[in-house]
Amino acid sequence: MTSNESFTHGVRDRMTAAAARPGAPSSVPAPPAEPGRAGGRSWAAEPVQTDESILENTGHTWDEWADLIDAGPGRQAGHTAIAAWVHAEHGVDGWWAQGVTVGYERITGLRLPGQMPDGSFSVSRTKVLALDRDVLRALLLDEDARADLVPGVDLVLRSKPAAKALRFTVDRAGAPLGSILFSTDLLPDGRLRLGVTHDKVVSFDEGEHWKLFWSDWLAAVEQSADGGRA
Repeated sequence: MTSNESFTHGVRDRMTAAAARPGAPSSVPAPPAEPGRAGGRSWAAEPVQTDESILENTGHTWDEWADLIDAGPGRQAGHTAIAAWVHAEHGVDGWWAQGVTVGYERITGLRLPGQMPDGSFSVSRTKVLALDRDVLRALLLDEDARADLVPGVDLVLRSKPAAKALRFTVDRAGAPLGSILFSTDLLPDGRLRLGVTHDKVVSFDEGEHWKLFWSDWLAAVEQSADGGRA
């Protein structure tokens, strides 16, 4: 068995063990409801920007924006129309108009954490590893090695093999499960920052499943790269 085969089989075996443990990703419960906020409206989820940041950059706090949008285009207007209204009616530049709209969608429950404008979800995980980037890319580009490296799903390459970041569609037993982007960046100390972004996830609960899956996967890659010592 070559060292690369030992590495990919090590990842596969560790992922199999992780999937069998109590509380594995397939049993992730639905997210709990967020508590209401004292002194203001109840928020379904926290916006990314703080109240201080949104006030400084747009002239209104989050509760003020929620009231303004409710009284203006309203919740049913859709992301594009709300962002355009924030820009046109309140003079907020394009980037912050998008930020206001996303924050409003999170506050009102129209958009959950990680949810994209099209309603799908995106999750990301990153880990710094003592791993050769060229070796990892070669394994991801080889179908047989990739099947061991990312077990339990089928990945089909959609980017050019020479692309800096490699994108794959993912499915299980023919059922589509979104797309995966693997990014690799070399750090000054010679280690590799490996990032996984999983797009087009269909629900919040599935997003929580994939967060755990990719966290386990990165841990398995790290342990295999260390020869099982981790």
